[in-house]
Amino acid sequence: MSGAGDTQDSTREVNMIVLTLLALAVGLATGVGAVIFRSMLVGLHNFFFFGELSLTPTSGATGPLSPLGFLIILVPVAGGVAVVWLTRRFAPEAKGGGITDVMDAVYHREGKIRPRVAVVKTIASALSIGSGATVGREGPIVQIGSAIGSAVAQFSRLPSWQRITLLAAGASAGISATFNTPLGAVLFALELILPEISARTFLPVVIATGSATYVGRVVFGSYPAFVLPEIYFSASEMDHIFNLGSFVVLGLLSGLVAWGFIRTLLFAGEVMPRRFPNEYMRAAAGFAGIGIALFLFAHFTGHYYIIGGGYDAIAAILEGHVTSFALLAVLCLAQVLATSLSIGSGASGGVFAPMLFIGAALGGAFGAFLHMVDKSHGIGIPDYAIIGMAAVAGGGTGAAMTAITMNFEMTRDYNIIVPLIIAVAVSIGLRRALMADNIFSAELVRRGRPVPKDRYSNLYLVRSAREVMDSNIAVMSADLSVADAAHWVTEAGMPNFLVLQAEGRIHGVVSLDSRIRTPELLGRDPETVRDMAIVDYVIVRENNILEEVMRRLAQRNAKLALVVKDKPGVPRPADVLGIIGKPQLADAILKTQMR
Repeated sequence: MSGAGDTQDSTREVNMIVLTLLALAVGLATGVGAVIFRSMLVGLHNFFFFGELSLTPTSGATGPLSPLGFLIILVPVAGGVAVVWLTRRFAPEAKGGGITDVMDAVYHREGKIRPRVAVVKTIASALSIGSGATVGREGPIVQIGSAIGSAVAQFSRLPSWQRITLLAAGASAGISATFNTPLGAVLFALELILPEISARTFLPVVIATGSATYVGRVVFGSYPAFVLPEIYFSASEMDHIFNLGSFVVLGLLSGLVAWGFIRTLLFAGEVMPRRFPNEYMRAAAGFAGIGIALFLFAHFTGHYYIIGGGYDAIAAILEGHVTSFALLAVLCLAQVLATSLSIGSGASGGVFAPMLFIGAALGGAFGAFLHMVDKSHGIGIPDYAIIGMAAVAGGGTGAAMTAITMNFEMTRDYNIIVPLIIAVAVSIGLRRALMADNIFSAELVRRGRPVPKDRYSNLYLVRSAREVMDSNIAVMSADLSVADAAHWVTEAGMPNFLVLQAEGRIHGVVSLDSRIRTPELLGRDPETVRDMAIVDYVIVRENNILEEVMRRLAQRNAKLALVVKDKPGVPRPADVLGIIGKPQLADAILKTQMR
């Protein structure tokens, strides 16, 4: 169906073969975009921190320190000011996390994203992350992929549902190209982006994700995002009652931290613009704070840790190099504050990777505390860090399957699945008890552009036409005078619809339902009921499901559907069983949603 604003002459619906080919192109383009973006991150980091023009990767979080010393404070400021200039001049929507803007485009802009956003977002996010802002690369590449998908759809003049499908395909392709997690990426699109889950939307998303994953693996290899040195614990250790209890406790802590992170992020987004109305002053003040934090971490620990998205710091925790309870607790709190300050100051970057870092630090600190209490505890600190990653990310986003599957794909440790399920479920439950909105929808609510908190399956689409139709109808001659018809209607008990017959055929429908208007009579008095007839209708069979009814109404741009008996031959007036109009469709949807 075409969305609001689409017209028959401005859009064209393509078949599934063409749509999947377009999705393939979107996936390949997004994969290439991810390669370019990640290369830019490396190049800009080396330039900002070491003054080198090099694409050789270095660990920002745990690698060598910049020779700038105290002047490192000015590096994030320079990147932040550059981002403000770029986004103000070319694309204001390129600021922020990216995923929120993609959801806004799906629910409020019919899947339309300006093509220039892909270019501006790439440069702005590379500047932000490369200069030290504590934001992730997944949000930008999601918005980049979505912009590519939307641009392809707009160029092809596709209707809104196919435009949104390609947008979601680009988003999923971006996640997969960033983390090498194709299954998690598909679930991300299904849980967070797509308003409809069906074969016609699922297949293009899978095709785009697979092609983007292939491009990423050709360039970066097929290694998981985090390579663990060993399997840390066995299933038998996991089943111990004490350990199962610890997973529940960690889930509760993760839900609380996820809630706190969302609140802090929203607070920074409100306070920073009020305190610093000028965007350049806001960036200078906020990113100076980030620079000071980087300098202090370097001075007291020898590493920057919270720089960028925190991937290297996560790897250090998972590899067992960071095991201090105090340091892990400080890293958890610092990342919450630094990411909130970065986004509030105008950085262009994501919040998903910071949530993974927050979760890794929280889980690691929890594991370190248990080891302080019981040195013989069988589950290692890195194990709890992996569980914390999934629990905080799941609690923050509300996307349970995405968090569980992506963490499994990023570590390839299947023994961790059951703890992940327990902790993620508990975390989401607690966060939702504290606040209904997730980290993305909460920001949209703040903007005054809310999205549905729960997306129901479209169960009403499988209801039969007989279940939905208004059967309060009567058959009347089309040539009856209006006066005689009025008298007849009164005698007949006031039906909602009159099916008009002429020469044994259906001539039209007169609506007596106040919710459906009859045609305008242009100031003249109708002589017969024929003059009042609605003639733009479609015929459907009583066993047709509502999906088919809605599709035919949209194709013909008709006001009503006449439901007839399911028998062969041309339908006669006596075969009409009921009428379906927009009010009946709305009633069917509402009854399904309230069940």
